[in-house]
Amino acid sequence: MKFTTLLFDVDDTLLDFQLTERKALKALFQEEELTLIDEIEAIYKKINSRLWREFEQGKTDKATVTDTRFSLLFQQLNKKVDGKKMGEQYRYHLSQGHDLLGNSKAVIEKLNFDYELYIVTNGVAKTQYQRLNDSQMTKFFNDIFVSEEVGYQKPMKEYFDYVFERIPNFEREKTMIIGDSLASDIQGGQLAGIQTLWLNPTKQAASATIQPNYEISRLDDIFDILD
Repeated sequence: MKFTTLLFDVDDTLLDFQLTERKALKALFQEEELTLIDEIEAIYKKINSRLWREFEQGKTDKATVTDTRFSLLFQQLNKKVDGKKMGEQYRYHLSQGHDLLGNSKAVIEKLNFDYELYIVTNGVAKTQYQRLNDSQMTKFFNDIFVSEEVGYQKPMKEYFDYVFERIPNFEREKTMIIGDSLASDIQGGQLAGIQTLWLNPTKQAASATIQPNYEISRLDDIFDILD
């Protein structure tokens, strides 16, 4: 068998984070008696992705991401808000979202018979655990590694060192990470010396420095790589 151990990202790999995020933002804005328009959502996503990118690069901590993204958003809208409180409410709404991405549950259920499966995710532990539990996918994974609990995040080598130390009979050459993010999943896999599979539904171009070993446009196609 080419691989024995598969490491799966969560957001936009197993669960539809784009849909969950939109629902959570709508609920948050309704609570604040505000209307979420496309332009405001676009500004939020730009701020949020920049903050998470800085977190992945080790330039900021998770609390800065979760506690300032809404105050930064509303600064641009000339409105002062309690960014920390809004962040907590947003994470509550986010934790309620567990929409599956495509046939991800069926794929994982099938893989579970032949492979050792693990979750590797950046994010807030409480939110990620609840979403995975509610999606009824937790039972298929041997363990779940959330950056908040690990103390490091993807793509840092230290994150993967922590994970590998906790996988029984770990074999680097028989391990592959599957994820949608070039910056955290694929680059992380490269730095950790394991094979990488990029889930790339929109067929983006890979970067010159971050090249996946394999690429698929939908999770169902993973069997073509594994066979």
